Amino acid sequence: MSEPGVSESSEPFVSEPSESFEEPVPVYPAPASTYRIQLTPDFGFAQVAELAPYLRDLGISHVYLSPLLQANPESRHGYDVTDHSRIRAEFGGIKGLRALSATLAEHGIGIVADLVPNHMTIPVPESGNAQLWSVLKDGQASPYASWFDIDWAGGKLNMPVLGGDDGPVADGDVLRYHDHEFPLPDTHYRLVDWREGPGYRRFFDVSSLIGLRVEDPEVFDATHAVMLSLIEEGVVHGLRIDHPDGLAEPRGYLSRLRAASGVWTVVEKILIGSEQLPEDWDCDGTSGYDVLNRITGLFVDPAGKERLVELFVMHTGMPTDYATVVQESKAEVLGLFFTSEIDRLHAVVGSDREALVELLAAMPVYRAYVVPGEPVPEVSARIVETAGQLAADRLPEGAPVAEVVNTVLYGPAEAVTRFQQTCGPVMAKGVEDTALYRWYPLACLNEVGGEPDRFGESVGDFHTFCLEMSSGTMTTLSTHDTKRSEDVRARLAVLSELPGEWAAAVGEWSSKVSFDPVLDYLAWQNLMAAWPISQDRLFDYLFKAAREAKTSISWVTPDPAYEAGIRDFVTQAIGECGASIAEFADRIEPYARSNSLGQKLVQFMLPGVPDLYWGNEITDFSLVDPDNRRPVDFDLRRRMLAGAGGGSVAAAAAGGGAAADGPSWDGAKAAGPSWDAGKAGDLSWDEAKLMVTTQALNLRRRLDPAAPYIPLEADEHAIAFARGDRAVAVATRLPVGLERRGGWGSSTLTLPHGRWRDLLSGAEHTGRIPLAHLLSIHPVALLERD
Repeated sequence: MSEPGVSESSEPFVSEPSESFEEPVPVYPAPASTYRIQLTPDFGFAQVAELAPYLRDLGISHVYLSPLLQANPESRHGYDVTDHSRIRAEFGGIKGLRALSATLAEHGIGIVADLVPNHMTIPVPESGNAQLWSVLKDGQASPYASWFDIDWAGGKLNMPVLGGDDGPVADGDVLRYHDHEFPLPDTHYRLVDWREGPGYRRFFDVSSLIGLRVEDPEVFDATHAVMLSLIEEGVVHGLRIDHPDGLAEPRGYLSRLRAASGVWTVVEKILIGSEQLPEDWDCDGTSGYDVLNRITGLFVDPAGKERLVELFVMHTGMPTDYATVVQESKAEVLGLFFTSEIDRLHAVVGSDREALVELLAAMPVYRAYVVPGEPVPEVSARIVETAGQLAADRLPEGAPVAEVVNTVLYGPAEAVTRFQQTCGPVMAKGVEDTALYRWYPLACLNEVGGEPDRFGESVGDFHTFCLEMSSGTMTTLSTHDTKRSEDVRARLAVLSELPGEWAAAVGEWSSKVSFDPVLDYLAWQNLMAAWPISQDRLFDYLFKAAREAKTSISWVTPDPAYEAGIRDFVTQAIGECGASIAEFADRIEPYARSNSLGQKLVQFMLPGVPDLYWGNEITDFSLVDPDNRRPVDFDLRRRMLAGAGGGSVAAAAAGGGAAADGPSWDGAKAAGPSWDAGKAGDLSWDEAKLMVTTQALNLRRRLDPAAPYIPLEADEHAIAFARGDRAVAVATRLPVGLERRGGWGSSTLTLPHGRWRDLLSGAEHTGRIPLAHLLSIHPVALLERD
C-alpha cells in the first residue's frame, strides 16, 4: 500500500490545479443534449470513443459519463470512490480519458461528468482507501481526520464488520478479519457487530460508504482537484452532482464549485410534489426526476384511480391510504437502520428522543434547507413546523415536539445541520426503498420523487409547470436509478385506461399461480410491462423488491424458504401464464407505443437539456438496477441508424440480414439524418422511437435553447406546444379513450404563422389543420418551420 495521498498508478494525473480559484475559469454553455453511459471495467473510454460517429448522427451534443474517479476495481457503478487523485484505471486512466475527449471533440461532442462529493467507500480490504487507513492508524492526529464525518465521542471510531463467533487475528502490524484488514495497534477504532450503526455518517444506510466533509475547504480542494483540472484543461465540460442533500451545506458547496469550475451543473435533487429547487443554489437545475414524473402523469388517466386502488387493495390487503404506508415505512426504517444516526443527532438536539424520531418520520421532503446563523426561510420553517404538528398528533399529549422543532430550526449549528443531513436518508430508505415497494396500484407512478397516489397530470397543469422550467435543467425519462424504464412505464400507463380488462387478466393469472399476495400483484404488473423477460431477470427483480418491501424478508433478515418460493412462483408464472401475458402485452401495444413515442417527443422538446439513457433510443424494457445497467447492443443500434439492421430489434438480434424495406435516410434538413417519409407508416416500434429520437435531438441542435415554451390549444387527447417560432411538438395522450370516442373527429390544431414540415412524416402543413390528418401516420408530430 502507498502512503496516504500518493497515487499507485503508473500514469499519475500530472495537471495541477491552481491553489487559488480566483483566476479566470473556462465557461461552457449548457449541452444541447446528453447521452448517459454507464462505464464499467469492460466498457471504458475506448469503447465510448468508438460510439462517437453514432452519437453524432443521433444528435447528441455531450456524453454524460458515470463517475470517473478511481473506485473499487470491480465496481459496476463507480459511486464507491477510493482515490480522488486518479482517473479510474479500469476505464483507461487519464490517458484514456484525454484520448476519448479528443475523439469526441472531433465529432462535435463534449463530456459531462458525474461527480460524487458526499462520500467515499470503505473498501475491503480497508487499506484500499489511503485517507481512511491513515485515520484508522493515527486517529484524530491523522492529517485526514478532517476528511470524514466521524463521531469521536467514544474515543474510538466504530467499524461495523464483525459477523460471527470468530474474531480478528493479528498478523504483524495488521489486524485481519476475513478479507478485512486494519492497522495495529487498534487504538483509534473499535470493531463492532455489522448490525450496529457505524461511528461515522454514511450514505443512507450503506455502512461501506463513509461521509465526506467537503464543507472544509481543504477537503473540497483535495477531492475536487482532478475534476477541476480536467475542466480547466477542456477535457470535461459539465457536471452532474450526486446526492447534494447529504452535504452539510449544499448551497455553499455549489457556490464554491461554480466559482471554481464555471461549467453547466445539475444536481441529483429529488423534488416532491410542488417543491422547488432552492433559488439560491448556484446550479442550472436538477437531473430530471421532477420532469420525469410530470411527463409520466401526462399519459395516465385519473379516471382509472379508484378501480386500480380497489384492485390493489383486494389483491394485497394493503391500506387504501398511501400516506399511512409512508408513515409506517419511515417509522420502521428509523428503528431498523438509523439508531446510530438518531443517537448522534439526539446528543446535540437534546430534549425527547421519541419526539425527534417522530419528527423525522413526519418530514415530507428530503431536506428543508436551514443554514445555521441565517434567518430561517419561511418555506423551510413551514415544512418543519407542519411535520411537527403531524408528529405531535402521533405522540402522547404533552410530548415536547415544539421544543425539538425549535431546536432543529434555530438551535446549535450542529443540531440544525445534522437534522438536515438525516432527513434525506430517512426519506430515501422509508419511501424510495420501502413504501414504493409496498403501495403500487399503478407501478409507473412509483418512481424516485413520484407520488403513487397522484393519478394523472392535466394538460393545463403540465403547461404551467413547463412555463416555469429553466433552460438549463436536465430532463429525463430513464436513468441508472429509475425503478422501471420509460417503455415499461408506457405500458403500465395504459392500465389506467383499461382497469376492467386488467382486473380480468390478473384475476385469471392469480387463479393459476400465487405465492405472497403482497408481492404477487407487483409481479404481474412488471411481468406484463417488461415482457418478454427471462426467469432469472424476473426472479432477481422480485427478490430485490421483496427485500426492499421488508414485509416478509429484508436485506438483514433473509429467509431461504421464502426465496425459494419466489423462484417457484417465477417459474410457474412464466410457464403457465406466459402465453396469456404475451397476448395481453400484444393487445395493448398500439397504446403503449403511442405513450412511448409521446413521452419521448415531449421530453426532448421541452425547455431544458434532454438526457437520453443509454440504449433507450429504441425500446427498452428494463426494471430496477442492476437490470437497467445491463450492456447495450450498440452494434444493433448503429445498424438501425445506418439503415442496415432490418425491421426490428428481434429480427436484428436474431442475426437477420438487411431488410429491403428497412429504414433509409434521405439526408434532408441539415445536421442529422431524416427518415424516408414514404416508409414512415411501416416502421416498427423500435424504428419509430429511433426516428423520433434522432429527429428531435438534431432539431434541438438547431433550436435556440432559450426559445420560449408556448402552449398550444388542442384536443383533450393531445399535448401540443411550440418552442419559439421554430418548432412545434404534438403528442397523443390517453389513446384508449381517444379510440373509444371514435378518433379525432373534427378536432383541429392551429399552427403558428408560417409553413411547417413534419420531420416524422414529411408532410407540410400551415394554419388550422385537422388532428386526424396531422397524426394520421404517427401518434406524434414534430414540426419545423421552413
